[in-house]
Amino acid sequence: MSKPAAREPQRRNARSNRARILATARRELGRNPDTTLEELARAAGVVRRTLFGHFPGRAALLEALAEEASEVLRGAMAAAPGPAEPADRALAHFTLLMWPVGDRYRMLLALARHDLGVERVSEILAPARAEVTAILERGQRDGVFPAHLPPAALSAGLEAMVVALLEQVNTGVLEDDGTRAAVAILIAAGVPEQPARTVVEGVGPAVLAKSVPAE
Repeated sequence: MSKPAAREPQRRNARSNRARILATARRELGRNPDTTLEELARAAGVVRRTLFGHFPGRAALLEALAEEASEVLRGAMAAAPGPAEPADRALAHFTLLMWPVGDRYRMLLALARHDLGVERVSEILAPARAEVTAILERGQRDGVFPAHLPPAALSAGLEAMVVALLEQVNTGVLEDDGTRAAVAILIAAGVPEQPARTVVEGVGPAVLAKSVPAE
């Protein structure tokens, strides 16, 4: 009769170890994509056998991180603005919403060049890319954004800008909670600087209060 009670602490301990390994992997792989599993085990404070019990190899660990990122992204997108929101406010809102998610999982973009695979990263980012493209299409149609580039091409350019800004945060060149990035994105989309700042100031406080914190 005592075995089920004994197994529950073991399961809780296993879940705790798995979560700690993933959190450590996000941090350490963000610093160095070539960090080994042995180094990750030491940084997480677990023995090598414990790490390999959860993740048999590097590919399994990265896939777990990819799935975690996908779930967090979908959760954050649940708070995305609806089509009734003016496009400039919607783009600022979405940028602020996605910034902490990107900050938390930016190492996946670096790992795409190593062993995760560009296709898997594209699969994770597809919902966000579609949302931004839809906002830009609506904004160009409504005259909020100039139609100087096709929406899909502009969306790709804005994504690259966000990635570059996240890298600057990673290197310590930039400090940002997403506010400066949101202003930069609006300007790149064609909104003059002062109106862009006004939009972000109007949207920012409520979005930042609900954002997923980076770890």
